[in-house]
Amino acid sequence: MENTLLPGLYIVATPIGNLGDITLRAIETLRGVSAVACEDTRVTGKLLHHLGLKKKLVRYDDHAGEGDRERLLALMEAEPVALVSDAGTPLISDPGYRLVRTARERGIAVTSLPGPNAAVVAMTLSGLPNDRFLFAGFLPNKAKAREDMLAELGKVPATLIFYDTAPRLDASLAAIASVLPGREVAVGRELTKKFEECRSGSPQELSEYYAAHPPKGEIVLLIAPPGEEPLGEVDVDALLREALATAKASQAAAAVAKATGLDRKTLYARALELK
Repeated sequence: MENTLLPGLYIVATPIGNLGDITLRAIETLRGVSAVACEDTRVTGKLLHHLGLKKKLVRYDDHAGEGDRERLLALMEAEPVALVSDAGTPLISDPGYRLVRTARERGIAVTSLPGPNAAVVAMTLSGLPNDRFLFAGFLPNKAKAREDMLAELGKVPATLIFYDTAPRLDASLAAIASVLPGREVAVGRELTKKFEECRSGSPQELSEYYAAHPPKGEIVLLIAPPGEEPLGEVDVDALLREALATAKASQAAAAVAKATGLDRKTLYARALELK
């Protein structure tokens, strides 16, 4: 016998790749709602078809306006409505923040069902310190904004987690090598699928690998916290060489000085020798 859902908003996590990751509670909730708000009706339609369900689909994406939100709010005041993203947990770098906030302000019941999340899956696979991590969404498209974000968050004593896309991966790795030299990086892709991969190494090593093996789809990019390993003379040379691959000697010295706390003038002199 099916449970009758009360009116309100039900935030439902969906698989990020492997359809077997849908939870029993998610299936029962999707079965019981009157409508499903989603980013792409085609993507969600395929999932519902796989589950043997037919539901009214309402598009709610980054381009949704106030009118779209008001129509959904009115619907969930009277009936149960699910919110899903194309994959993973809704609201995590996906639309829905304003919808949830307004629903709560109006006293509409909001329930969230836990489930798949690409950032957490990649964190558990990476082998990087997991006692503290910071998820920062997508890295910016523009080089200056990307470098500024890395410089700002690189000071945080935690593993950094970003989403990225395959076409931008090489530029992101180059920025990490320049701004945060010496940090271990991990790249997660095809998570939960047949060809799942989480590869770690220096930005340069990963850049060389993916130049030979071009990735596809969305990427989870993780950066180790600062000061994970003690730095010796050989390490400093390695950091400088890595930074010099994408920056001038003065910029490389400045980046390594920021990362290690060593004297910038001494590093600059060494960078000139290495260059």
